[in-house]
Amino acid sequence: MGGAMETKGNYGESVSIRKECLTARKDWSEPTADEVRAALKMAGWSGEELSRRIGVDSRTVRRWTLGEKPMNYASWCVLCVQAGLGTIWMFSSL
Repeated sequence: MGGAMETKGNYGESVSIRKECLTARKDWSEPTADEVRAALKMAGWSGEELSRRIGVDSRTVRRWTLGEKPMNYASWCVLCVQAGLGTIWMFSSL
């Protein structure tokens, strides 16, 4: 897993997912709202789909994507697997 992963965000801008968000919990940094939205896009999931898959209220996912509430590690791990970013809990450092 090298540096940041890049994808296209809203309106075609490039969005990076920081390497600190793609590592084991002890080294982990919470993803920003842009990173959550980018991972959702990479996963091919809507916020509603993520909420169904992990069993949280869709308002919670909306808060994550708006930056109103930090996303928890376990939910981020599920999203990262679906987005093809790997099993981040297995990486001690990047």
